[in-house]
Amino acid sequence: MRDYDAATAFLGEWGRFQRLVFFLLSASTIPNGFNGMSVVFLAGTPEHRCVVPSGANLSAEWLNASIPLELRGGRAVPSRCRRYRLAALTNLSALGLRPGSDVELESLEQEPCRDGWEYSRDVYRSTIVTEVWQEEHPLSDHGRADCLQLPADLLHQLGDVHSALSHSGNGADLKLRGGLHTGDWRMLLLALTIPGLFCIPLWWIIPESPRWLISQGRYKEAEVIIRKAAKINGVPAPEVLFDTAEMQDWKPQQQQKAILLDLFRTRNIATITIMSLLLWFFTSVGYFGLSLSTPNWHGNAYINCFLSAVIEVPAYVIAWLLLRCLPRRYSLAGIFFLGGGVVLFIQLVPADFNVLSVGLVMLGKFGITAAFSMLYVYNVELYPTLVRNMAVGATSTASRLGSIIAPYFVYLDAYDKYLPYILMGSLTVLIGILTLFLPESYGNSLPESFEQMLKVKCFRNGQQTTGIRNAKESPKVLVTPL
Repeated sequence: MRDYDAATAFLGEWGRFQRLVFFLLSASTIPNGFNGMSVVFLAGTPEHRCVVPSGANLSAEWLNASIPLELRGGRAVPSRCRRYRLAALTNLSALGLRPGSDVELESLEQEPCRDGWEYSRDVYRSTIVTEVWQEEHPLSDHGRADCLQLPADLLHQLGDVHSALSHSGNGADLKLRGGLHTGDWRMLLLALTIPGLFCIPLWWIIPESPRWLISQGRYKEAEVIIRKAAKINGVPAPEVLFDTAEMQDWKPQQQQKAILLDLFRTRNIATITIMSLLLWFFTSVGYFGLSLSTPNWHGNAYINCFLSAVIEVPAYVIAWLLLRCLPRRYSLAGIFFLGGGVVLFIQLVPADFNVLSVGLVMLGKFGITAAFSMLYVYNVELYPTLVRNMAVGATSTASRLGSIIAPYFVYLDAYDKYLPYILMGSLTVLIGILTLFLPESYGNSLPESFEQMLKVKCFRNGQQTTGIRNAKESPKVLVTPL
């Protein structure tokens, strides 16, 4: 069977058909951006504290001192999930004792938020966090300072919601004692579904990959698409694309069915798979960790989120240029070192230099975003056609697991505001080093079989590549989406 790239070379590298498919596929990913980052606002956690019932017979001094202080982010702030025992405060207030002078507050017994929470509405009007019914029982014995920030608790409680509340009348704070009510976040969620609806027709417009169809022995379907591409590009197609005799010779090869274990069938492909899974997992942790931490940056949360999104545009442009001009391993490793290094450097910035800290976070987001986008191309180039889709699916699953873990990294700022950046930066630098051990695919044709796969750098007895691109060759995976 002739090489697929040679058989379809008459189409050209960047004709009208390739551009059409490219931009349609790009359009199909637009709703992902809305939905992926919407959780920053849908599940935003505003400042909150325990409610002290209005009927409590407390003096103004005891009312102000009813919430204990806790160390969070390096400073003392009111506790989010604990208060001093209300019965004890009532007795002390009735006796005319004063908090701090007559009574040491640290000696008083504490209790969880039995009457709900008060939420600041300085940033968010309402989110799913402010509207979750958190019963007192899970927190009655071991109340946690970060109880409303735990995603597992949040998802669990969302399944138990069954009643509705309205906003408080004064518009200053939202007091919660029950389930959900009609709030702004629902309108945002509804708006996010609209772009996705416009992408449904793309199912019938975007063609299947002829390369994949050929690997499955579906030559007629592949030929129809290729001839259609030739017509759109305005180039004549050969009378015979796939010779019948060649197809018969290749049939036994096409009858082979790939399973997940094929990603581990040899030491070489198993090593590449494991390293790829780690790359995608930790890159996703860094990407989503920085993206979801935007409300914690200095300044307006909405502006920060906007800047976090804008910085991705030059990141994608740089990634495209690097993929076209430089070897994959060194480009990826350099981008990882840049992103991880500047994130690690944030802890050295003085507390008053808030703008510099935000700038470093943006630069870190730039590096990790560029690396994330490059992984999609690099990963495709490492695997043969038979398991290429499966490999991308497996590594994407690892990426999704990383995005699940990412919020827990963000919430570590409850213990130290620099801890999330230290962990994300260290892991990003680590995977940058790991990238250097992967094979170089730059300037090489896509492998069609396991035997054509490049070897990882620790295997010296196999096929090697210098990473030096022939001037007559081009990275076809970038320009031929067939």
